[in-house]
Order: sequence, then C-alpha cells, then structure tokens
Amino acid sequence: MACNLAVRSGQLPLTSMASAENEVCAVRSVACPSQTWRPQKVQCGLSGAGQVPFTNMAAGMGSRADGPRTSGHVTGKMAVFPCVSLGRVVGAPFYLQKFSSQVTESKTKKVNRKGSTSSTSSSSSSSMVDPLSSVLDGTDPLSMFAATADPVALAAATDSSRRKRDRDDNSVVGSDFEPWANKRGEILARYTTTEKLSINLFMGSEKGKAGTATLAMSEKVRTRLEELDDFEEGSQKELLNLTQQDYVNRIEELNQSLKDAWASDQKVKALKIVIQCSKLLSDTSVIQFYPSKFVLITDILDTFGKLVYERIFSMCVDNRSVLPDHFSPENANDTAKETCLNWFFKIASIRELIPRFYVEASILKCNKFLSKTGISECLPRLTCMIRGIGDPLVSVYARAYLCRVGMEVAPHLKETLNKNFFDFLLTFKQIHGDTVQNQLVVQGVELPSYLPLYPPAMDWIFQCISYHAPEVTAGLTRGFVSCSALLLNSVMSAFRAEFIATRSMDFIGMIKECDESGFPKHLLFRSLGLNLALADPPESDRLQILNEAWKVITKLKNPQDYINCAEVWVEYTCKHFTKREVNTVLADVIKHMTPDRAFEDSYPQLQLIIKKVIAHFHDFSVLFSVEKFLPFLDMFQKESVRVEVCKCIMDAFIKHQQEPTKDPVILNALLHVCKTMHDSVNALTLEDEKRMLSHLINGFIKMVSFGRDFEQQLSFYVESRSMFCNLEPVLVQLIHYDSATVALPACVAYCFITIPSLAGIFTRLNLYLHSGQVALANQCLSQADAFFKAAISLIPEVPKMINIDGKMRPSESFLLEFLCNFFSTLLIVPDHPEHGVLFLVRELLNVIQDYTWEDNSDEKIRIYTCVLHLLSAMSQETYLYHIDKVDSNDSLYGGDSKFLAENNKLCETVMAQILEHLKTLAKDEALKRQSSLGLSFFNSILAHGDLRNNKLNQLSVNLWHLAQRHGCADTRTMVKTLEYIKKQSKQPDMTHLTELALRLPLQTRT
Repeated sequence: MACNLAVRSGQLPLTSMASAENEVCAVRSVACPSQTWRPQKVQCGLSGAGQVPFTNMAAGMGSRADGPRTSGHVTGKMAVFPCVSLGRVVGAPFYLQKFSSQVTESKTKKVNRKGSTSSTSSSSSSSMVDPLSSVLDGTDPLSMFAATADPVALAAATDSSRRKRDRDDNSVVGSDFEPWANKRGEILARYTTTEKLSINLFMGSEKGKAGTATLAMSEKVRTRLEELDDFEEGSQKELLNLTQQDYVNRIEELNQSLKDAWASDQKVKALKIVIQCSKLLSDTSVIQFYPSKFVLITDILDTFGKLVYERIFSMCVDNRSVLPDHFSPENANDTAKETCLNWFFKIASIRELIPRFYVEASILKCNKFLSKTGISECLPRLTCMIRGIGDPLVSVYARAYLCRVGMEVAPHLKETLNKNFFDFLLTFKQIHGDTVQNQLVVQGVELPSYLPLYPPAMDWIFQCISYHAPEVTAGLTRGFVSCSALLLNSVMSAFRAEFIATRSMDFIGMIKECDESGFPKHLLFRSLGLNLALADPPESDRLQILNEAWKVITKLKNPQDYINCAEVWVEYTCKHFTKREVNTVLADVIKHMTPDRAFEDSYPQLQLIIKKVIAHFHDFSVLFSVEKFLPFLDMFQKESVRVEVCKCIMDAFIKHQQEPTKDPVILNALLHVCKTMHDSVNALTLEDEKRMLSHLINGFIKMVSFGRDFEQQLSFYVESRSMFCNLEPVLVQLIHYDSATVALPACVAYCFITIPSLAGIFTRLNLYLHSGQVALANQCLSQADAFFKAAISLIPEVPKMINIDGKMRPSESFLLEFLCNFFSTLLIVPDHPEHGVLFLVRELLNVIQDYTWEDNSDEKIRIYTCVLHLLSAMSQETYLYHIDKVDSNDSLYGGDSKFLAENNKLCETVMAQILEHLKTLAKDEALKRQSSLGLSFFNSILAHGDLRNNKLNQLSVNLWHLAQRHGCADTRTMVKTLEYIKKQSKQPDMTHLTELALRLPLQTRT
C-alpha cells in the first residue's frame, strides 16, 4: 500500500511518530535517516523500481536533507572499506510500514471520545496531524495511564510477571547450548593491549535539569528536544592516552551511568549513552583490543535492551490483569505499543549506520509487543544493514551480535543465521584486500596477529548455525571452509566434539588442503586435539590421527607454538595409548623445551601435561616406569611451580592408591616428591599451607607398609623423620604409625627420641600417654613406665594459656581432660618392685599439688575427685579391665591389707584437700561454687564410697546440708538425687541407704 507521503526537508514522514511518553525520545523535526536515501515518493520502503542497489546503501543511509552526508559507519578513525554487493536490501522497518496507520487511527478514536470534531482517514494522510500535539496539551495516553495506575499493585504485578518471563526466556535454548557469558571472560583475558586508547564522551548540557519534576508536560518535551539537538550537534569530549584498565573502567562507569539515568527517569540521557558507546565499535585504531571492546560495549547494549523491554512490559500490567507467559501483541495495550513504536522511531533517526544497527538490535525483543512476525521481519533487514559496514572485522562482530540476539529471541529462525554466515563467507576475501592490508601496515600489525581477532565472532556464528543442525550445516559449509584455515578453525571450535571426532580423518584432509596464509596449520591441529580430548574418534583411525598430528607438531621451531599444541595432544595420547607412546611424547617435549631453557616460559602448559598424565595413569608403578617422567619433572626449576606439581602428584597418589605399597621405585620417587614439598617450608609459610603439605605427606606415609618386616618399616620411619623434621603433624603421625610396630625396643626408642622435638605441649603429653599405652600392650613395662614418668614430669610446664586455632584459651580444661585419661591408664599399670606402692599415682599427686592453679578455679578439686574414683577402683578385688598378658595390682597384691591401707591413706589425704578447698569458698561470692562442688563430692562418695562406714556416712550428710545451706542448690537435682538413693536402698545389700535417706532432708528457699 502506497503511503503517498511527500518527504520534505526538516519533516519526519511518519504520522504516528508522536506520543511522547516520559522517557520517549521525542523526535526532532528532521527527516528520518532511514528514509533519506529513498525517492521523494515513499512506497512503503521500496524505491521506484522496487529496490535500491546495495552499493549505494552505505553512502545513502547516513545522509540527511538538511546536513552533510556521512558514510554508513563512523569513519573518524577507521579506514573506509568498499562495500560488496551481496544482493538487494529489504524495505523499511515493518513498524514503519504496518503500524503508522494503526496508531493514527488509535489516536483519532481517543480524540473523538473527548469530543473532538477532527477525523482521520485511514486511506489518506495528506493532512498530517502534528505528532507532538497530544503531548503538549498533557492528554497523551501515558499521562492518563500514570494518573490512574496504582503504583503498589502495579509494581507487585510487574515483578510477578517478570519472574515468570525470566523463567520462560531461560528455556528458549537448551542447556547444551553454551551461553555467551561463558565466552566473555576468556575474550577479555585474551585480547589485551599495551597501546594507548581513546574514547569519545558525550558532554551533555546540564540546563533544565533542576526542577524537572515541576515542569509542565510541554516544557518537558521541549527540554528533551533541545537535549537531542545538543547531542546531535556534537557536544563531545575525547579522552586520549588511556590505558586498557582506564578504558575498561570508563566503560563500566558508562554502564552504571546508563542505569542511574534510567532510574532517575532521564531516558534521553540513557539513549545518548548507548548511542555514544555504540559508535565506539566503529573505531579500530587499536585493532588488537577490538574483541574485548566489543564485549564491553555489548554489555551496555544488553543493559539498555533489558531496561526498555521491562519498561514497556510494565505498561501492559494494570490492577486487573497480568500478561501471560506467552503473550501476543493483542495482549499489549495501546500505551505500550505507542511507547514501543516511539523507541523504534527514535532509533531509526540515528544518522550513522553502526549505532543505529546496534541500538535497534539491542531492543529487538520489543517487537513482540507490536507484531507476531515483527522479529522474523526485522532479522533479515538487520542482516542486510550489516552489508553497509565495509570493515570485515567490524562487520563480523556485528553479525555475531545479531546472531546472539537472534538466538535469545527466536532460535528457530535458522534462515537468518545461515544468511549471516553466507554473507560473511562472501565478504571474507576482503581480509586479503588492499584496504585491510594498508590498515594493518599503518598499525604495524602482521596478518598472523590480525586473523586471530576473528575467531570469537566466527565461533559464535558457527555455534548458532550448528545448534541442533550440525549435519545440514556441515554439508553447506564444507565447500567454503576447506579453502580457509581461519574458517575451518571456527568450525572445529563451534561444532559438537562428537561431530568432529567421528570425522577426524576428513578434517585432517581439509587441514592439509586449506590455505594457511596468516593462520598456521598447527593451530588447526590444536583445535582438532581439543575436540578429540572430549570425544573419541573411531578406534581404527586413532593411531593414524596421532601420527598425522605429531608430524606437524614436532616440526615446529617456536617453543611456544610447539608446547601449546603438544599440551593438547598429550591427553589424547594418554587416553588411547600405552606408556610407550606417552614416553615418546614426553621425550619429544623435553627435546623441544630444554634448549635455551625454553621451559621457563611455558610452566602453565607443562603443568597441564603433568596433570593430564597422572589423571590417566592411576597405577603409579606404571607411571614411574615411564622413562621420561622424572626427567620431565626436572624441567620445573621454579620452586613455587615445582611444589604445585608435587602437590598434584601426591594428591593423585592418595586418591587412587588403594593398597599399601613397598615398591622401591614408588617409594624413592615419592620420597623425593615429598622432600621437595617439605623443603619449601620456611618462616613465611602460612599455617594452612603447612597443614596441606602435612596432609599429603601423611597420606603417603600411611600407604607404606612392609608387612611383618619391622626392621624395614622402622628404617623407613627413621628416614622420614629426618626428611620431614619441619612439619610437626608429620612427626606426630610417624609416632602413631611407629607405635603400631612397638614390639621392638628400637621403635620405642624412636618414639622417645622424637616426641621431645615437638612444639605443642599437649601434643607431647598425649603422645607420651599413647606410646606408654602401646608399650604396655606389648609387655614393654619398663618402657611404659619411662613414657608415663616423662608425661608426669612435663605437666609443670603446661602454661596457663595456650594457642588454639590462633586464639589464646585457658589450658586447665585441656589438662583436666588429659589427667582423666591418664588416671584410666594408671589403674592397670603394675607397681615397680623398687619404687613402692602406687609410686606413679603418688608422683602425679605431688605434681598436681605443686601446680599453680588459677585463683578462682575449681579444676584442682575436680581432678582430686577423679583421683578418688581411681583409688576406689584400685581397692576392688578384681579390676574393671585388664591388658592381656599384663598383671595389674589386683593380681600382684591379691587384696593385701597393707596395699589397701596405703590406698585408704591416699584417699584420706585427697579428701582432706577437697574439704579444705570447700572451706575457702564460704564467702558470699563463692557460695554457689561451694554448693555445686559439695553436691559433686557427695555424689562421688555415694557412687564409689562404702557408706556403711560411719565417718563416711556422716561426711555425706554434712555435704548434703552444705549444698543446701545458702539456698544455692538446684532443687530439682536434689529431689532426683534423693529419689535415686531411695530406689537404690531397695536393692540387696543396700539397706543402709534407707537410714541415710531419712537423714537427708529437702530444704525450700525462704
């Protein structure tokens, strides 16, 4: 349908351009740039004969009726590239063709409802309505919408819809499609530069920003028009000599400024930022940085597209309804549609091709509000717009961005993806043209450095077109990629690994035939190797594949090129071949990397080789039989790297070694590895690092066993002690392991010598106790006595405070725990015939008496209470437990009266100490402690004493009264204790408890 609109200089040929919503970029009175290259009579986007030759497009798109002509893309710093005619362009944007009359009609109906006598014919537009008239009088739909909407309900409904929509959007493509976010970090890390960068910044006028909230609607629109004029007239500032980090920081600031401007309802400013950033993508003055620049700028575009979409979507939500998950344009109200159209109209007025393309692509998803076929119609048009970009590098990244947006909103539209691909193939020859070559000469960039700038964009395009259609795509692309190494590399990078692996010999044939100018073949073999590491080729082809690849790799003279390829193919070799082939590969790596100490520049790749080898050789006897494995380790000369490699080896050994070993090859090799880790420890080594190294070394020591050959086992422990003397956890573990073989006096001597070298006081105490217990279990009585005496003599050295995990804590509770364990062991230790009755208990009591306890501490009394439990157990005719083949005091004394008398004397001494301490607690501030200790002492007598003894019976009654004297006792505990006594009195031989219960009254607090 012909629009029949005469395009005049300074007037926009769109009747529906108005409707300036608050953030709408009010359109200036200039000719729409997308129309200026057309003839005077507009025929819905097609000129006279129907189409415009493509070769005229680049020059025409940027011209305007009232200003100088500009090229289709920014040419301030970029060489002008000739456009290649790839066909014919499509017509104007669909929303310029289909919705102009619809919105005009909608506006007319609204005016008529208000009583206006004006009418508009849908078939004629000769008398155009001023597009801003409805805005200036404040009666536009958005003003009415804002006045009636409930903001709270609106926000809640919008958030709910957004969450549903986000879930729906995330399910557009499957999880098997690698998202762009995964590639972003790699691109930023790889494409860097040391050259100085520049950036053009919009320096907008601040006029009119104060008091914006109080302006009338007409003033707001006029202010925005002035701001847009100010922007178009070029109020910009160029920052020069920026480092890469400064440039990145500035781009991130612009991204934040975009969000802030949007949040503060400065939509015009937000659009200015996006347009200005998009222009930066036409600048290739520092060409090595272009891929990273593309990533940074498209982040801003993504932010802008999301903000616009969310804004329009929120307009479709009111108090009564919410858009369904899969909404259609009919579900969107007129307000949302008009706002959406205005965004597209303003973007269409951007004069330069590159920013116009990128900004429109960023809001491509908004076409869902306008037409069911909007996206499918816009994608081919945007694809054709890219043909106006002459620089092949700029154009391929533009195609990558369009493919990315297309996969997000319409992944099923494969035709557009394929069209972008074939357009790129046809323009690929420009890379070798004079224009590109001249630009590279000016920047001092060689072709081998220039071509690697293409893979990020090309890989993404290939990934998109091959998604769920690899077989078809492979048939379409084989004829094209076989002639270019760069294209072939992108195919192998983007296609599924299984697809590449099953056709490995075909790809090797293509690699041999392709033109490698600027892109060497060894990089193609590296890409092939990466695929074969993920998927297995046919078994019959595996050896031939390795031979063909290694023929090329081994001829490389540059060590970096060589190691980058060899590192990839080592995994393939380990995965499919034996140690013989792996040994050959390692030998070749050593041969290439040893001259001129080239290995010093390739430690990361060499580390990867080691990790891949040990990941596939879990049998360490086989691994260390690989002749070149240990010489390979010798290339790690830098200590920090060497230690990391040793950690990897030991971690693999601990994880995969199932059975203990005594293989001398494994032991010698791993002792050397562990020694390397140990020797890296110094005064600056962190505690976490020491713990990690100790864990790895202990894991190795644990897996060494010589069976019943104790001499060999002891020899290994002695050697380990000398090698790992700086790691205390290793020495502790060695003592534990050695104590298992303590049948030999030499092993006891080993422990006795090693324990004093440890730093931790409680570590030494517990090891003395543990070693004494093991010696006792092996009938080494004199050695056990020596360990126990050493532990007793060490107790006075226990400090008041100890370091536990970096924090200082009181040591008394830890000492109490140790002594309780010690008492349990002393029960079964027989007396020495030359040292008298209970000599160890007497020595221990003397040490406890002389130890300096805290003033307000009751730990000493608790220890004495535990001593009473021990002495009570020692007075039994038969002890509660024994050690096999060791005669304890119950057997030695047989209930002798002299032994029992000595035992009773010790009990009286200890009880006197307890009662003396209770007297010292008669002060007001200590009455609660007195009550608690008195009740505890009462319970000990009840459990371990003979209450038929009158003195002891009376003492228990006194302690009961003491616990309740000052009302500090817990009544519930007292009640339960008394109930227990009454219950026990009913047992045979316990009738004496009946009388005791009668003497234990319960007192209430007054």
